[in-house]
Amino acid sequence: MAKVKEGDTVNIHYTGKLEDGTVFDSSEGGAPLEFKAGAGEFLKGLEEGVIGMEAGDEKTIRIPAEEGYGVYMQEKVFEFGRDRAPENFNPEIGQELQMYRADGMPITVKVTGKTEKAFIMDCNHPLAGKNLVFEIKLVEIA
Repeated sequence: MAKVKEGDTVNIHYTGKLEDGTVFDSSEGGAPLEFKAGAGEFLKGLEEGVIGMEAGDEKTIRIPAEEGYGVYMQEKVFEFGRDRAPENFNPEIGQELQMYRADGMPITVKVTGKTEKAFIMDCNHPLAGKNLVFEIKLVEIA
């Protein structure tokens, strides 16, 4: 049987978990995830982890935070002044919003707090700072 090599397009079924077993994503009941092994388009550890696998193989891949969605950076938490917010803007704590950087690029932020003068926003990826565990099954080498 053929083994996955760098540059091959693969389809996998996966369950992504945190170290405590909390599932954060899964392809169960849906279409498999397709990506090119080693192309740098997806999580590096997952792309490299499939190399050498054959269709039908199953594997657990552990990805440290710095190789997943990065370390949590306090400098990505900021105050957004209520005086800069649109009228009647009152998001809930935990709510995710789309904002725009100074260069016009969209960015997702999470409201983590409120003060009398500002909303506290966090633009770290929700999985930043978390070690990830993926249980995968290689469906096919496309």
